[in-house]
Amino acid sequence: MNDNNLLEVRGLKMHFPTHQGFLWNRKKGFIYAVDGVDFSIRKGETLGLVGESGCGKSTTLRAIAQLYKPTAGEVVLKGQELTKASKQDLLAARKNMQVVFQDPYASLNPRMTTGSIIAEPLRIFKQRGLLDISDKEMDARAEQLMERVGLSRFFKNRYPHEFSGGQRQRIGIARALALKPELVLCDEPVSALDVSIQAQILNLFKDLQEEFGLTYLFIAHDLSVIQYISDRVAVMYLGVIVETAKSSELYKSPMHPYTQALLSAAPIPDPKIERKRQRIILTGDVPSPDKARTGCYFYDRCSKRMDKCRDNLPRLKDSGPDHQVACFLYHEPD
Repeated sequence: MNDNNLLEVRGLKMHFPTHQGFLWNRKKGFIYAVDGVDFSIRKGETLGLVGESGCGKSTTLRAIAQLYKPTAGEVVLKGQELTKASKQDLLAARKNMQVVFQDPYASLNPRMTTGSIIAEPLRIFKQRGLLDISDKEMDARAEQLMERVGLSRFFKNRYPHEFSGGQRQRIGIARALALKPELVLCDEPVSALDVSIQAQILNLFKDLQEEFGLTYLFIAHDLSVIQYISDRVAVMYLGVIVETAKSSELYKSPMHPYTQALLSAAPIPDPKIERKRQRIILTGDVPSPDKARTGCYFYDRCSKRMDKCRDNLPRLKDSGPDHQVACFLYHEPD
């Protein structure tokens, strides 16, 4: 493992079995939600994971967090391989890896007060003997985090339904920071919020990263959000990564045909440029994820496809400084 990398994901696969029959007791096949993902995240950076709905972004995040047991592959956090870790070792590792979920209401217990929600990770680790902290210190930590994310400590006895969507997401962020993690996995944390609130939450993420030295895996389908928050970007399509690059490089010079199509669909707030832009219209439908593929995953919708793309799977390969692309337009099959 590279010493500069906090997280390394190698060959990650998440295949969900499908069943049929009267009692659903006969296995029919698999849904190939994530089908061989490789990437790394360096300490202190934000990696944005972008792609259209259903491409496997959230499943990838949940497999990394071990909320799903991966079908195959490795997830290495600070040199520790999580997919083979014992329950106790995995719990200890989660101190360094926390999640901010998409829905800021569904992810909060409606029967718990705000202070209890934020202090809950501390309480769990104390009960398991992994943290030495008093009840008074837990309460103080919860109050400090509330004020740090922009909420008054006097609201600690209120319940989630008494807050707005943006405030509830701030509670979720405070809870994720309670154990002082190094890696925060963000599963579309602003997609359910109004645009004006999105900007506030994104700026909060940036401020917290600078203050606490955090590392983010940030998932979104909004390209403008990913451009603003990310240092590097990974583009996902049908369960695989098709391109990774620095954010500025990817938005300036996209290489993969799918990335080019995505960026061409993103609006630009300049009427003159917008009128002159040429949109790339993808033809065909997204292939069904219940079929294993041998060739390029984007073959059916690609306007630049070649014969060799049908039966050969392109791998991510270097195509410039810190720029990788999985496409035979730039390299030959292995």
